Amino acid sequence: MTLPKAFYLFTSGFLPLTVLAHSSEFHLSLVPTRQTLEIAPQCEIKIEGYKRIIKSNGIPDHKVGRFPNRGNPNGIKAQNYHYEVALKPQFAREAVVLVRQPFGIALNGVLFDPGTAEFFQRDRSSKWNYEALSGAVKLGLDQNHAHVQPNGAYHYHGLPSKLFEMLSGGEQVMTLIGWAADGFPIYGLYGTKDPLDAGSEIVELKSSYQIKAGSRPTSSDSPEGDYDGTFTIDYEYVASSGDLDECGGRFGVTPEFTEGTYYYVLTEDYPFIPRMFKGEPDPSFERRRHRRRLSENSDDQDHPNRGSSRGPTYPRSF
Repeated sequence: MTLPKAFYLFTSGFLPLTVLAHSSEFHLSLVPTRQTLEIAPQCEIKIEGYKRIIKSNGIPDHKVGRFPNRGNPNGIKAQNYHYEVALKPQFAREAVVLVRQPFGIALNGVLFDPGTAEFFQRDRSSKWNYEALSGAVKLGLDQNHAHVQPNGAYHYHGLPSKLFEMLSGGEQVMTLIGWAADGFPIYGLYGTKDPLDAGSEIVELKSSYQIKAGSRPTSSDSPEGDYDGTFTIDYEYVASSGDLDECGGRFGVTPEFTEGTYYYVLTEDYPFIPRMFKGEPDPSFERRRHRRRLSENSDDQDHPNRGSSRGPTYPRSF
């Protein structure tokens, strides 16, 4: 089964939003980004030794939705972020699964944090973790696919639409949008058709994850129904079905790395923001000791990678 097609949700007075449609009864609605924050954004990115240092207050430099709102009771507050990533990242021995920590940080100092704290039957030990962009749980996401944690941290669950528009100038171009916790760059949506030819056509890069065929297991601790994208493990990785690998990236040339680099891509479809690291994530991104490799725990068999076939000027230093 392939990923469901996207449809356009029109909100009066606003541009159409691309929203993922699932075969389930749920649809994702997004809070309009009308609000300008009174708190000034602060972000500094610099190089020290072998590290890229990112310091910010986590305040976005673009319009946001209204917070608190019906789906999210939290107001946006300034943070005190200090993150470090490798300046010359290396591949890990094997992919590292993202578990309850940010994937990376945008050029404006806002975190990419795709996971949710919502589980089937409210059981945090359950493998059935709700997807933020499925629409199954009302999380009060705005049109930047973002909302606010209880501590006031505004963070992205998908492509930050306003930031991407600012950085790309509204053009279909390869756009650096942030840094992953392992140090590899993150780009938004687009890349060259031939990853090694900077002059080739710019295309939207596609994920290699698909919704599993069939129905979920029948048991008291499993949700009923067909796999439809409501839960993270409704998806599986199908090698070579898209442009990107199981970590949501690929090797190629980019405007910033003309000799080539491994890079991640934020996609229109799952995983939206990657859920696995190709390199070693820096400890500064760890909230707890949740990090694990694929081979360390049998529960990883439920991870989606186990498929059937396996605008403004930001401070950036490269």
